[in-house]
Amino acid sequence: MNDTANRAQRESIILRVLWMLVFLLVWHVAQLLLGGLVLVQLIYRLVYGAPSGSLMNFGDSLSQFLAQIGRFGTFHSDQKPWPFADWPTPRAPEGEVPHEVASAPHPVRDQEPKL
Repeated sequence: MNDTANRAQRESIILRVLWMLVFLLVWHVAQLLLGGLVLVQLIYRLVYGAPSGSLMNFGDSLSQFLAQIGRFGTFHSDQKPWPFADWPTPRAPEGEVPHEVASAPHPVRDQEPKL
């Protein structure tokens, strides 16, 4: 009985190490993506005078995702990050107010039939 429990625990840790290696690769890709997002947000802020709300939200979600990978990798959590869990929802901004883009007016449709 004890041998079976030890083998199951060993298989469990091996599987976890494999997932940790996969998430390590995902971490590096997400880190590059976040770095690119920071640069794009900086350029957006310089051009429009305020940061983009959609970039703020995605950046917050992405940073929470990186934190989830860190918690899983350090054994702080047994919950595997996305795609095994829901994608993190962005929190309310605590810094600058995001730039609002006015919605484009809908074009007037031509009521006459085309020939």
